[in-house]
Amino acid sequence: MAFVPRQDPVESEQTVPERPGSLDPQELGFTPKGPIGWLAPLLLLSTGLRALLAILFGAYLDKRELQNSLDDDFFDHSSTADGELWLDYVADLGDGFDATYSVAYLLAQPELAVDGERLPRGRLLLMGGDQVYPLASGDGYENRMKGPYRAALPEAPAGEPRPTLFALPGNHDWYDGLTAFLRLFARRKDGHIGGWRTEQRRSYFAVKLPANWWLFAVDEQFGAYIDDPQLLYFERAAEEVGPDDRVILMTPSPTWVKAADKPEEYDAVDYFIRTILAPTRAHVRVLVSGDLHHYARYTGDDRELITCGGGGAYTLGTQNLPGELTVPPKETLTRSKSRSRTYGLEKSFPDPALSRRWGRGVFHRLPRRNKGFATMLGIIQTLTMLAMAGAAASREDGSILKLFTIPLVLMLLVVMAATTLFAQPPPAPSPKRVRHWVLGVLHGFAQIALAAGGTFVWLRLDFRDWPWPWPLVVAAAVYGPLIAVLSTQLTALYLLIAARFGVNVNELFAGQGIEDGKSFLRMHIDAGGTLTIHPIGLEKVCHEWLPDPQGSPQSPWLRPGTPLTPHRIEPPVRVAGPRGPRP
Repeated sequence: MAFVPRQDPVESEQTVPERPGSLDPQELGFTPKGPIGWLAPLLLLSTGLRALLAILFGAYLDKRELQNSLDDDFFDHSSTADGELWLDYVADLGDGFDATYSVAYLLAQPELAVDGERLPRGRLLLMGGDQVYPLASGDGYENRMKGPYRAALPEAPAGEPRPTLFALPGNHDWYDGLTAFLRLFARRKDGHIGGWRTEQRRSYFAVKLPANWWLFAVDEQFGAYIDDPQLLYFERAAEEVGPDDRVILMTPSPTWVKAADKPEEYDAVDYFIRTILAPTRAHVRVLVSGDLHHYARYTGDDRELITCGGGGAYTLGTQNLPGELTVPPKETLTRSKSRSRTYGLEKSFPDPALSRRWGRGVFHRLPRRNKGFATMLGIIQTLTMLAMAGAAASREDGSILKLFTIPLVLMLLVVMAATTLFAQPPPAPSPKRVRHWVLGVLHGFAQIALAAGGTFVWLRLDFRDWPWPWPLVVAAAVYGPLIAVLSTQLTALYLLIAARFGVNVNELFAGQGIEDGKSFLRMHIDAGGTLTIHPIGLEKVCHEWLPDPQGSPQSPWLRPGTPLTPHRIEPPVRVAGPRGPRP
């Protein structure tokens, strides 16, 4: 294993593409995609099956073991002209074009003016996971990540060192076993995405930074163990880490937050810190992750715990975040865990008040963003009503046992099973498991009560007595659309109530597909070793883009029709560096 010093490749052999003059995919070279409707029935089914396959057969699809045959270099970006380095962090970016490109456009600018201070573009761009949604594929990466970022920075900046891009896979990058991820980010010696060069050869990496800072990015997914080739890679990199060096640790998921409900979630990260980094006597000062689509910073005496997943995916509210975390959690079964410490929530974006206000928008956003979901509810409700109406007709014939006809029982079971599974009861016993079951069952009874009310109205209309098949036609053309609206609103009410108890919080916001409220980090290591973290927020994304066919080769292909106004989420977070340079 060896250091790979930063070297700017020769660009003279590259052909500069003609700048597009419109938003035509034929000119852009990719197809801008709209936001994903996360509650679309087919998407729910396919994503659920992929996730299930990844969990059941993850050991067979896991390509981390095979990466042992790839180059095991780690990377040296510690030498700069002034001894300083700017680096950017973004995660959860591969969703709809407007939100993803809004953030990419800001990241690609030579500098950002934020609250009166000018912040230069990062020499390193760190992507923290979920570079594509909903499933990893070549076309998905091209249209939802690579295309927008190439359009934001088409060519390397003239007269400047070429910026470098490193990417850590998230769970959505993993759904094909990392095949498409490795092909895009780690397989080519001269790889690049627009003006950013790619260097990594594996799905994990270690980077030496100026002033005795280090970046370690660990690929740990689906609660899996950290594989032996990865541990060996980091053990070799850690041999270069000295006492009192400082470490930024990138992880695919903010396990310090998730461990509040599932204590075992943090075990792998804690194991990595104890076995790889602790023996070096270096200090892990910052843990950073995406996966949850918002910004949140917890702080303690020893380190900052930062979630920043605002790169383009739907925004997730912060109203349910705990005000205080114990990390590692005392409930973990790991016997040799690190000493537990307390971390307090310092800042979140969007803040809890705005999150609650956005949550209440579920009543109008849910049906608008998920027409297929509303259609599915309408079909289920219509079939349940027809089964109830048939049972009621049987009762009029004098046979009370016919109330429990097979179609009615089947539809009732479908409704109860669907609503209970939608509440996602934890597979293992936990103190909070009961509320998932209770809320899921109550939601099921509410949907059945709605079907019963619809049946009561249907039986008092003349449609039921019309010759066959006209009752079915009316049910499909009139009753179905009306009950679909009511059932969707009932689901929205359920989501709003359940979120107050920490159930289906993700679905409350995923179903709305809120594109505003984006965030990323711009970080600076100065010559004295102090790391300054600038959390950048974007209240509103742009939805109108103007081609710029006459721009310079490195300027964005598309410019915002309405100004993008980044702001500080909170004052800069300063983390002290090493005491002094090591000999």
